[in-house]
Amino acid sequence: MSASGNGSGSTDRNEPDETDGLPAPGEPEGTRGTEDSAEADGTPDSQGADGSGGAVLRGAVAGQRGRVAAASVLGSGHQAGEALVPVIIGVVIDLAVATGSPRALALWLAVLGGAFVVLSFSYRFAARIAERASEQAAHELRLRLTRRVLDPRGGAERDRLPGALTNIASGDAERVGMAVGLLALGVASIAGLTVSAAALLRISVPLGLLVLLGTPPLLYVAHLVSRPLARRSEGEQERAAQASGTAADLVAGLRVLKGLGAENAASERYRTTSRASLFAALRASRAQAGHDGAVLALTGGFIAAVALAGAVLAMRGEVSIGGLVAAVGLAQFLHGPFRVLAFVNGVFAQARASSQRIADVLASPWSVPDGSASLPAEPAGELRLDGVRYGSLRGVDARIDSGSLVGVVAPDPVAAAELLSCLARDADPEEGSIEVDGVDVAKLALDDLRRAVLVAEHDAALFEASLADNVAAGARGPIDRALDAATADEVADALPDGRETELAERGRSLSGGQRQRVALARALAADPPVLVLHDPTTAVDTVTEARVAERLARLRRGRTTVLVTTSPALLDTADTVLFLDGGTVAAQGSHADLARTSETYREAVFA
Repeated sequence: MSASGNGSGSTDRNEPDETDGLPAPGEPEGTRGTEDSAEADGTPDSQGADGSGGAVLRGAVAGQRGRVAAASVLGSGHQAGEALVPVIIGVVIDLAVATGSPRALALWLAVLGGAFVVLSFSYRFAARIAERASEQAAHELRLRLTRRVLDPRGGAERDRLPGALTNIASGDAERVGMAVGLLALGVASIAGLTVSAAALLRISVPLGLLVLLGTPPLLYVAHLVSRPLARRSEGEQERAAQASGTAADLVAGLRVLKGLGAENAASERYRTTSRASLFAALRASRAQAGHDGAVLALTGGFIAAVALAGAVLAMRGEVSIGGLVAAVGLAQFLHGPFRVLAFVNGVFAQARASSQRIADVLASPWSVPDGSASLPAEPAGELRLDGVRYGSLRGVDARIDSGSLVGVVAPDPVAAAELLSCLARDADPEEGSIEVDGVDVAKLALDDLRRAVLVAEHDAALFEASLADNVAAGARGPIDRALDAATADEVADALPDGRETELAERGRSLSGGQRQRVALARALAADPPVLVLHDPTTAVDTVTEARVAERLARLRRGRTTVLVTTSPALLDTADTVLFLDGGTVAAQGSHADLARTSETYREAVFA
């Protein structure tokens, strides 16, 4: 057997553990199959794969087209009813009040009551459906983003902090979802304007034409006014994501920062990022205020023009008293749809910026492409590294036989991390190849590779679930032996509810050593043909480490295991140890032989 790998030089035992009209939803106030279909042309996600935010926004609307259509129809019924109220009142004045007919008065009051019943029910159900469309669209975007981020081919996380991705999956997805729900509101407002124009045409052709011909230019000007808002909203979201990502990064490394005495530098970094986010939010708010003020001035002037024209026509005797009342009422009604359209336009301006950020994540290039080759149902587990060059690795050659237990020692932690990255295929070697049972992993389907090779990272995160559920995640059988081998059964015994004790997020309710043992038990319970463990015992005491080493070797007998570590207890159980120095295999043999013959090895392991 000839092999090379890496290990970490760490021996630390103290590891730390509004409006008239419908209510605006949220107003202030691809599936795996899709990804597979996109694979052929090398695009991560077929919707928005060209990096177009418009494609994402259109896709979100298309996904809720049934609900949007239903809400639009019901909302249009509501707005039509609202527009007809002043018209019916005008009819009441002309046909009942002016004539003194009680029968006509009763009839038209009944019609007015029916209109209120229709618009009320339309309002209620349209609002419910629109809100459902909004929430569902946002939810589906979050699922697509999550699938993309978790895709084994990777790439979505490149140059993005975890907090930034969280911000995109929450804030940006919510804005796009809000726009989807508000689309029905916009359609309903246009329907209200149309009914108003038709009613005004019946009362007076000039008034009707004024509304019909004046509305499109008004909407276009409002669209132009929204462009600065879209640009500044994009900047605001970008800065907010940066601030969120920086905060998450600093909180995750708080203990390390305290240990280095770098709290002031970290605080200043966040303060700078937070100020930039604040200034971007203020600029976006000013753009929002300018947009709303400009649109309000435009629509107010237009409504005043309609009312003035109606008054002039009434003075000339070209419309009746009832017609004048209807015209004035319609002019007042028009303020609602125009205000709603201005609000919807502003939301869509923000949604366009958010959808572009979502599209950027969905269209991120893969870190590693998927392959098509497959492995047998039960892989033998033989590993071969042939001239692997990646980062600080300088031609690593190794053969790890099936069923063997191999230790890998690397004084350089960077080399260890790079080797693990190649074995997990988070990255492909710059030169050379890695084979599993004679098949180049670059040609293997990632699902097959993940089934055959499990790389358990040193800093493994636990889930907010019971200890048993954490260990059973991905387990191929009973978890008792895995718990025993990792001495995690002792951890369970010390908890209030044993294995059923609920752990805090990332296992923070446990000490560092306890978390490490539970994570090791989870990796052992998965029982993969090839298991690569990176420093699995750095946070436990030496007595526990010795027990773990002996039990782990016994449990993994007959299965290929690679221990990337500097722990003498673990290395002593290995069939052979590979000493990686200078980016290549400098020596190999038993732990005892290397400790006796290599001073560099002794310094790496016993220092």
